Amino acid sequence: MTIPSTPGLDGANVAPFRRRPQALSSQRRSGEEPRRVQVLTTKVALQIPGAMTYEDWEQAGRQLSGIVDSSSWWLGDWLVYGKDHYTDRYQRGIRAAGLQYQTLRNYAWVARRFPTGRRRAALTFQHHAEIASLPVDEQETWLDRAEQNTWTTKQLRTALRIARGGDQPRSVPLETTRRLALPGSRMQWWHKAAEQSGLGLEQWVLQTLDSAAGRALEEPEDRGRLAREAGLSA
Repeated sequence: MTIPSTPGLDGANVAPFRRRPQALSSQRRSGEEPRRVQVLTTKVALQIPGAMTYEDWEQAGRQLSGIVDSSSWWLGDWLVYGKDHYTDRYQRGIRAAGLQYQTLRNYAWVARRFPTGRRRAALTFQHHAEIASLPVDEQETWLDRAEQNTWTTKQLRTALRIARGGDQPRSVPLETTRRLALPGSRMQWWHKAAEQSGLGLEQWVLQTLDSAAGRALEEPEDRGRLAREAGLSA
């Protein structure tokens, strides 16, 4: 890890943040001994020394951001390993660790969609999550675009929406309610899937049907045309 921790008082950890190389070089030229900026971390707080410089504070933020983003990959890989190796016991391990299964499930899904060799260090976990449902070749295309254009997650999401032909989501009037006869077992199955996805049944059904309809209706040539109209390279 970039930020090592050592045990402190009352279960806290002391995290010495690395200073920028430029700052270290400047200190060495001036004959000063390089300082280690220590930040006290607890389970519910980050305690920063009052004498911290802006440069150290900014660097600490960068390192913290990197750890938070990396932890999503770590937890996803951890759950994938558990499911593959301890199929009958891994949920007990999740409970013992005090982690939320639904959150881990989302991380694991993205981790499976992107083997280690295809993950882009220059992009966040959320960048990958935005395009995880796409075919591999399209994932690579969008990762390239996001990396080359230094898009934020929001910019990537907007570009995807433009390429699909809808810059702004259109409000669709609700149709008259219709009844659909279904076996009881089917409803139980759907309820379980919705619960594991962290969604209500109605929201899960609509999201699933919309996703299926989008895949059925979007032909490759249409995607290329829409991408060009949105100013994206095909």
